[in-house]
Order: sequence, then structure tokens, then C-alpha cells
Amino acid sequence: MDRNFGTHFFDATAGGQPLLWQHLFWMFGHPWVYAIVLPAMGMVSDGLPVFCRRPLVGYTVVALATVATMVLGFGVWVHHMFATGLPSVSLSFFSAASIIIAVPSAVGVFAWIATIWTGRPVFTTAFLFFASFIVLFTIGGVSGFMTGSVPVDWQLTDTYFVVAHLHYVLIGINVFPVVGATYFWFPKFTGRMMDERLGRWNFWTMFIGFNLGFFPMHISGLLGMPRRVYTFADGMGWDWLNLITTLGSYVFAVGVLLFIVNVVKSYRSGAPAGDNPWDAPTLEWATSSPPPPYNFVVIPVVQSRHPLWEDRLGAHAQPSSVHAGLVLDHGRETVGTSPLDAEPDIILKMPEDSFAPIILSLALLAIFLGLAVHAWSLAITGGVVAGADIVGWLWPEAALGETAEPANG
Repeated sequence: MDRNFGTHFFDATAGGQPLLWQHLFWMFGHPWVYAIVLPAMGMVSDGLPVFCRRPLVGYTVVALATVATMVLGFGVWVHHMFATGLPSVSLSFFSAASIIIAVPSAVGVFAWIATIWTGRPVFTTAFLFFASFIVLFTIGGVSGFMTGSVPVDWQLTDTYFVVAHLHYVLIGINVFPVVGATYFWFPKFTGRMMDERLGRWNFWTMFIGFNLGFFPMHISGLLGMPRRVYTFADGMGWDWLNLITTLGSYVFAVGVLLFIVNVVKSYRSGAPAGDNPWDAPTLEWATSSPPPPYNFVVIPVVQSRHPLWEDRLGAHAQPSSVHAGLVLDHGRETVGTSPLDAEPDIILKMPEDSFAPIILSLALLAIFLGLAVHAWSLAITGGVVAGADIVGWLWPEAALGETAEPANG
């Protein structure tokens, strides 16, 4: 609106506040970091216990801690702005919130460590990536915890220490679990195993290269190297650190290349996976690999979080069943249940394949591209298409004759 319609929200010469722009950005920017971390944490919580041959320690507490992390994540954005001259009360409040958020993160870390410690780990490539996540999560979390303290943050702001923290969070805590999850679920969605020998080379190259490349940034930041510089003068004491960082980045890049090679090679000629190559406990491993389009012939009856391990865990009087249950064969359907007893009481019609999401994405692209380059006709056209697409996408199916049916009908 400031650029296109003459408003002055952020224009200091007209009474606006540039600092409001930082608030607007970080109110979105920091929760976004947690939003992309939480799926990775979920992958580890789901995959790591499989290779430890036991359920996740403290499952309920970890789930609650995950929710708490996201809730608290909406109230810590100001720790990116400690050096902007905010009042002391604001600094104190957001510093406390930034430190408190370490508690639910620590819950997850201790639960994952306890799962490994009390289990019988099988050292597959996927396990190595999941376990390394715990190490990288701890390093990235501790460096973030440090910047949550106002006096420390004043010393570290705009230094390479922050760059190191950023990479440990966005790569170490996100990329490593996703690569591990690829090794874990690749057999399920392709029907082929990934090469374990090449996977070990992939892991150690990525892990060593990553830490060699990004851990020295902590030290160069503590020595005063500012971020957002492309070169620096001799005699600053940063030369050898940046040399190590450069070498590490190339080693890490080789590791990523090995991962891509392994994916392509395994997809073409990997060993057949079978239904459940990892002896995993969850429902997706009860289908063939890859699963058929309908997943299950019947709606499974699930009595626990580990339906395929119930025999060995021995904690459920009524076992789960994936071979007997309701048959839903009229398009895409599912069963709605009663809220308290989870008894099936209605058949729900589910959405079919739709072009609506991609049309909306393209329309939004047109809107913001038009606003950016002042192409008003493009922006207006995108807005009209987006509005029509949303209405069509969300139009109740009942209006088209698609009604829910009683489960016993």
C-alpha cells in the first residue's frame, strides 16, 4: 500500500515508523521457522523408534511439547529486534519467552535420546540421519538460546554467529531429517530399497561437510566477523576459519550430490522392498509397496498407535485389523465416527482430484506480480480468478447432490 497507493505506514518522512516493517516481517518470519521445523521433528519421532525397536519414549509429552513449541513460537519474534532500541520491558518479556521455548524443545531431545538409550538401535542410513538430527538440533538450539539473552544478543547481532545458527536450524534441523525420512519411506512409495552402502557415504559426507562448513562460523562470529559481507581485509584473524568453511561447504555439496545419485539409482534399479522392509509398526507398512490407489480394500480397525507391533507389545486386548472392516467402494469415501466412542455412524464423501489449488496458486502469483510491477490489469484479473476459484473450491458438495449417508444405509 505504501508503494502503490500513497500510504505512509513505514515512511519516516511522513510520520510513519520503519520499525513497524520489522515487526510485520518477523511476526510472520519467526513462526515460519518453527512451522517448517515441526514436520521434521515429526519425521524423527515417527521414524527413529522403528530403528530402536521400541515405541517413542514419552509420546504424549512429546506431542504436547510440539504443540507448545508452535504456540510459543508466535510470541518470540522480537528477539530478532533486540538491537533496535525497544523499551526494556519489551526486551525482558520477549527474552523470557525466547528462553522458555527451549523447554518443549528439550522435552523432544530427551525423549529421542531415551528412545535410543532404552532401545536396540539398528544402524541403518535412515537411523544415522535421524540420530544426527538430535546432535544438530542441540547445537542449533543452544546457539538460538544464547541469542535469546539480550546482553549476549547485542554482541552477536549481525555477526557470523547468527549465520551459523541459521544454517544449523534451516539445514541441520530440516534437511537431515528429510533426507533420513526419504531413506525411510522411499521403499514404501517406490517399492525399491535405497542403496545402504552409498547411503553411508552420503550420510558421513553430508554430516562431516555440514559441521566443517558451518560450525566455524560460530567462532568467526564471536571474533567479530560481520554477516552480509563478501570479502574482508587481511589480518582480521578470520582467514583460516573461512577457508575451513569453504572446504566444508564443498564436502557438504558432494554429500548432497551422493544423495541425488542414490535416489536416481535406487529408483531405477534398487532391490525390491517388500511390504515392510524395516519391520515398522504403523499402518502404511501394512500395504504393498508402493500402495495401491485405494490403499486398503477395507477401512482398517486400528486399536493402537502401533498396530503391527501389538503382538510383541502385548498391551491391547482387542487387536487391530487391516483385513476386516467396512467396504467403501463408491468413489472417495471415508467413515465419520461418534465423538466419544469412535463408533462409525456416517459415510462421508471426500473431495475428488481438483485443479482448484493450482489455479489459485497461479492467480495469487498474478495478483502479487501485478502489484509489484504496477500491472493493474494483471492484478485485477488475478483477483477475479482467485475469488471465483475459491468460491468454486469451497462450494458445498451437498448443493451438487453429494450428501452424506448413514453408515448402515
